[in-house]
Amino acid sequence: MLKVYLAVWCPHCRMTEKFLLENGIEYLAVDIEKATEDVVKQVVAVNGGEDWVVPTLEYRGKWRPGKEFDPAGLKSDLIEMGVIR
Repeated sequence: MLKVYLAVWCPHCRMTEKFLLENGIEYLAVDIEKATEDVVKQVVAVNGGEDWVVPTLEYRGKWRPGKEFDPAGLKSDLIEMGVIR
């Protein structure tokens, strides 16, 4: 299942969740501020090693670093990750 690492206060995270819901894409939301240290370290590493950036997505070992919400870019990345066709 697609995992979305997010922060509840993040507008890009909320828009990403809305996009996923509107498109019938199941996902597991992981609040980065409540995540375990090893999860946070992985998200930091995916985002260049300085700090975590949200929303960061993971699906079957494929990662999408945190980005500003862009529906076309998100859809393209989800296709590339194998989440949707």
